[in-house]
Amino acid sequence: MENKDQYILYEDTDIARAARCLKAMSHPLRLKILCVLGTNAISVQDIVDQVGTSQSNISQHLSILREKNILGSKKEANRVYYFIDDERMLLLIKMMRDVFCSTH
Repeated sequence: MENKDQYILYEDTDIARAARCLKAMSHPLRLKILCVLGTNAISVQDIVDQVGTSQSNISQHLSILREKNILGSKKEANRVYYFIDDERMLLLIKMMRDVFCSTH
């Protein structure tokens, strides 16, 4: 029989971090950005093209995700590329896709 306790968060710091990440991810546009990124590093303009809103709106949401340490960025020439900087976030997004997406 599987030990259900292995899935419980016990430490207050872990609970606080999980709550911050989930709150940041809970906005539909931010969640869509994370799904578009997946395991790739994508420029702001490419994110705008794939998500379908203004660059200023995307930049605001990217800033929130960076503040919560969900995204990292790198600059190449005059382009900034964003990527998911935490393997646990990738796992969480995959799990949400498996649970909520009808194509999986």
